[in-house]
Amino acid sequence: MFWFFGCPRYYISYFLGMFIRKKQNKSDVISIQIIDKTSGKYTVHKTIGSSSSVATVEGLVIEAKDYLKTITGIQEFDFSNTNQLIHSILNNIKSHKLVGIDLVLGKIFDQIGFDEIQDELFKDLVLYRLVYPKSKLKTAEYLYRYQQKNYSEDDIYRYLDKLHKTQRELVQKISFTHTQEVLNEEITFLFNRISSYNHS
Repeated sequence: MFWFFGCPRYYISYFLGMFIRKKQNKSDVISIQIIDKTSGKYTVHKTIGSSSSVATVEGLVIEAKDYLKTITGIQEFDFSNTNQLIHSILNNIKSHKLVGIDLVLGKIFDQIGFDEIQDELFKDLVLYRLVYPKSKLKTAEYLYRYQQKNYSEDDIYRYLDKLHKTQRELVQKISFTHTQEVLNEEITFLFNRISSYNHS
């Protein structure tokens, strides 16, 4: 017979197939045990101790929890002070990346055919210009902060010169070919507008 929450035998914690059990004996002595169920069978991994004293039993429970955390490597958060907890978590974040842009817009970029242009900076500028249309300097800062890609403002200027001199016709060809496919090759008028990159 198993009882939960204050009964002769019950489970009070569960960690990766191991848990703490209070087992009350016929003599009213309560044993605190670490039970292992990782093999599919209940086995006593360790008996922390036994006592008929409520205070001693609670102390054994705390000892059992500490033991479980040690052998499983589990960390606990104190949610009594949420502001301090959030501050602690944020301070331990070294970097983070935005993955949705590449997963969604990056796929469209490749489907259009722009992946034919083997310049990573070209793709970065196209995608992040769509979601973050700022100056070259701000774009470089944004890429460094969210993608850990270290481009300088000069790198972007130099690449735009390269794009204009050596890749412009290829970009136009890819765009035109994709548009033909989308419109079933029914193109009556074609307007080509080239605007300058934001210099603000």
